[in-house]
Amino acid sequence: MDPKAVEELAGQGESLVLEYKSDTPRMKDDRIVETVACLANARGGTLLIGVEDDGRITGAAPRHGDTTDALRLQAMISNKTVPPVVTDVEVVEVGNIPVLVVEVPQATSITGTAGGQYTRRALGGDGKPACLPFHAHEMLASRIERGDIDYAAISEPDATMADLDPNEFERLRRLASLTAVSALSTLDDLEIGRALGVIDGSDDAPLIRRGALLLFGREERLRDFIPTHETAFQVLSGTTVRQNHFGSAPLLRAAEELFAQLMRYDEEDEIDLGLTRVSVPRIPEVTARELIANALVHRDYTVQGPVSIQLNDEELTISNPGGLPRGITVENMLSASQPRSRILSEAFFRAGLVERTGRGLNRVFEWTLRTGRAMPDLSQTDAHRVVVTVPVGNADLALVRFLVTHVDARGRPFSLEELIVLHTLQEDPRLTLGEIAESVQRSQSATKTVLTRMLEEGLVEMNGNGRGRRYMLSAATYREISTPESYVRVRSFDGMQQEQMVLSYVSAHGSITRSQAAELCGLPSETAKGLLRSMRERGLLRMIGERRNARYVPAED
Repeated sequence: MDPKAVEELAGQGESLVLEYKSDTPRMKDDRIVETVACLANARGGTLLIGVEDDGRITGAAPRHGDTTDALRLQAMISNKTVPPVVTDVEVVEVGNIPVLVVEVPQATSITGTAGGQYTRRALGGDGKPACLPFHAHEMLASRIERGDIDYAAISEPDATMADLDPNEFERLRRLASLTAVSALSTLDDLEIGRALGVIDGSDDAPLIRRGALLLFGREERLRDFIPTHETAFQVLSGTTVRQNHFGSAPLLRAAEELFAQLMRYDEEDEIDLGLTRVSVPRIPEVTARELIANALVHRDYTVQGPVSIQLNDEELTISNPGGLPRGITVENMLSASQPRSRILSEAFFRAGLVERTGRGLNRVFEWTLRTGRAMPDLSQTDAHRVVVTVPVGNADLALVRFLVTHVDARGRPFSLEELIVLHTLQEDPRLTLGEIAESVQRSQSATKTVLTRMLEEGLVEMNGNGRGRRYMLSAATYREISTPESYVRVRSFDGMQQEQMVLSYVSAHGSITRSQAAELCGLPSETAKGLLRSMRERGLLRMIGERRNARYVPAED
């Protein structure tokens, strides 16, 4: 790290991934180790030794004679953390003042000091980042998030088979009998528990795990053993509460009951396609099932708070306690999968309630877009809860008609990526490849393949070259899903923007050539020639020179 970068870090102020430590007088080694373990237990980060809390650089004292040996300090940290944390240590001179820069990786397992101290980096009571005690229940939640352990696999020594409801095992047998991938329908209760990995031990003394209680527990005993489990279902009409129900039923029953309650409020539009009518549901069944199942399976059962389902006139919002699993973000969740509990995910898959692929959210997006509504919103998701809001208001029936009628012509339904492209270009008519790739959460190479296919089918068109290349819906697509005037407005905007770019360039540089205009506006050479000719004919520019030597200058010159 160069001195300028250290100065910039010192000027940023402390954060969850940046800590300052004064070294006047010289800080003890144990304090360094404690801070490293603290950062490693969160997201990792950078420790600057020789920087005051207010960002002033006061310098680090030498630790090994007259100097500081970075490798020796790195080895000391590794030796005094359990398991060892391998840091990267540098001594950086900032204006002849030494600063120790310690880069701390995120730990793959919970880390403490050799003296048995465990802390984590978080916001303190004053709202400022600090190293706080790492409590046992927080360690459990962290290990679950890291994938070290599965909450459903934790044994509950005081639980017995009497705490489990035979009716819930029968429920699973009924659900499994409807799928083509599960043999659970032929097993007895103990065999089902063992097959799912939630019951172990002998027939005489079975060991009950928390997954068994969540899936099959009697409701009153489930509340005793796992009091964090709760569901809330609320329906609003304007400001009037039509339904408000709390429950703590075992998961399979909860999933079925919540789905049935939600679908009571489903309504349908219809589009007439001549000999057939196509229904457009307010709440697609796939969307409802996947959101409910995902919230129940992926919630964090170590923290309080219900799985909440709230329906109003315009939106369906489902939230569950616990942030996204490690490695999953709002920006990659359509292309990555990491279940919080593989045991519960597998149980729901074998019951036919979810897909094993872990692409439930993809199906939610797909079916929401197919019904002519905007994409689901996850902007309220944070480190403490996952919130998915799905629009259920008026559908864009023209778009639904377009999607349905084009299935026969192209021989296949629209993919999720294609649906996102159509919706995204409806909202923002002129986007680059990179902007579209960000929306579909795919690489630019994969997104370009999708766009090329859509170009060949005449669904979208391309304008410009190189970095100036942008995509928009084709005129034919606009005619079917929007108004022709929308297409004209987009095209007109292109022309006006290009003219303004040319005029700005000429004002700054005195003149412009056809090749310069083509590069500036991202246009083919002939199109740039037409643009310049039009501007000349309307008195905006004047041409001097001929053919290859022609250039365009302000009309008043």
